[in-house]
Amino acid sequence: MESHLFCHRCGAELTPGEGNFYVVRIEAFADPTPPKISQEDLEDIDINAEIEKIIEQARGMSQAELMDQVYRKMTIYLCARCYADWIENPAG
Repeated sequence: MESHLFCHRCGAELTPGEGNFYVVRIEAFADPTPPKISQEDLEDIDINAEIEKIIEQARGMSQAELMDQVYRKMTIYLCARCYADWIENPAG
């Protein structure tokens, strides 16, 4: 049984094999740059207290919510018309 695909923007039904849609893969991840920490910062900070603070902030969050803050990957399908609009201005 063939599964149905729909455009994620307008909801139009998409037909595989007809060349009338685009597969868009999006990968987003948090800034991988390590923070700048000076020797003075290290002397003034209680590492254990900072770790406890981070754990406490995360305590009420699900595993998925925590991962979404670090890495997210998704695939969307766009009809040709929506793709033409989206590719010119993906952010909005």
